Order: sequence, then C-alpha cells, then structure tokens
Amino acid sequence: MTKDKLKIDIVSDVVCPWCTIGYKRLNKAIEEMGLTNDVEIEWHPFELNPHMPSEGQNIQEHLAEKYGATPEQQKESQAHMAEAGEELGFTFDYFDDMRIVNTLDAHVLLEYAKDFDKQTELKMRLTTAYFSERKDVSKRDVLLKALQEVGLDAEKGLQLLDEDEKRYEVKSKIAYWQNLGVNSVPTIVFDKKSAVTGAQPVHIFKKVLTEMMQDSQGV
Repeated sequence: MTKDKLKIDIVSDVVCPWCTIGYKRLNKAIEEMGLTNDVEIEWHPFELNPHMPSEGQNIQEHLAEKYGATPEQQKESQAHMAEAGEELGFTFDYFDDMRIVNTLDAHVLLEYAKDFDKQTELKMRLTTAYFSERKDVSKRDVLLKALQEVGLDAEKGLQLLDEDEKRYEVKSKIAYWQNLGVNSVPTIVFDKKSAVTGAQPVHIFKKVLTEMMQDSQGV
C-alpha cells in the first residue's frame, strides 16, 4: 500500500518577497527532515495588487501609498529581506526604479504549469526573474522565456493569456481563498487542517510537519 502524501497548499503572489522566503524555509524544513518524497505542494493564486495597471508603479511610491512606509523604513525592510534571502541562497536585488507589477498573467501560467507538475519550478523562475534579475513579470516576453526555461510549451501558455475563461478561473480561486479568510500571504495550509501565515522560521515548519506526519500515521 502506498503512503498518502501530505498535501501542502501555498496561497501566494509572485511579487511577494515573504512568500519566497516562506517557501524556501518550508522547503529547507522538508529537505532536512527527509520528507521530499512525502509531501505534495500546490500553489494557489493571490493578487496583492489586483488593480495594478499594466505599466505598474514605482515600488517606493507604492509602499508609501499602501502602507505609509517612509523611504528609511523601506530600506530597512528591504535589507532585512535581502539578509533572510541570502541565508536561503536567494538574491533580493532592490533598486530605486523597481516597479510593482500586475501578476494576473503569471497566475494563469502557474495554473497551466500545474498540469505538468511544473508549478514550483515556474513559480521560482518567475520570482527569481522579478527579485533577482530586475525583470517585469507582467511582460509577455519575460513570461515566454520563463515558460521555455522550465520546459513548458511557451506558445500554448501564452495563448491561454488571451482566454477570458482562464483569467476568470484565477479570479475565482483568489475569491475562494479570500472567502476562507485568507487576506495575507503566504498562507500555507497543511492537509486542509492546519494553516500557517507568514514566513515562519524553519523550526516552526519542522514542528508543524512533525505534528502532521504523526497525525497522518495515527501516532
């Protein structure tokens, strides 16, 4: 009899730095506990800025408008994120002209990638393009390259971006999680039983994973 895998649902946005840090810490916990083959991860869409226009907005302006963050607070926060990323082998390259962008198209493609077990790979490719390579992940040429780099049919993927139905599906999924009370990301749900929000430390993820694995084995 094959053992059921522990299902982990991650609600996140592509341009959310703490989502990247949270996933990297979770993955570190999974690897250090030797659970890589015992878990199944599925990504779910969330738009931090659903009304962001196609041209995006300067990140400093945006954070000041949305959160009232001063330039000094932003620099401090970005330095903190860069340090957290460095510990996990991820580069956050913040720069003055960085822009917050619309991520709906990226989410459509992440749904497409799910059918080929390439969701996590594409998610990491897009988040790396945005945070480490100064690329605009709302632009089709950037999305095309990301699809190619993870071995997906880029032409087919881009065609989906012109289908209203696919966009509606993503919006519906976002609404589904919001209706369940998810209003901040990352939100990480273990076996639809236990939820953790934010980029928790590795030891917290290990604690939750241990409890969930014991629970699934009836210990």
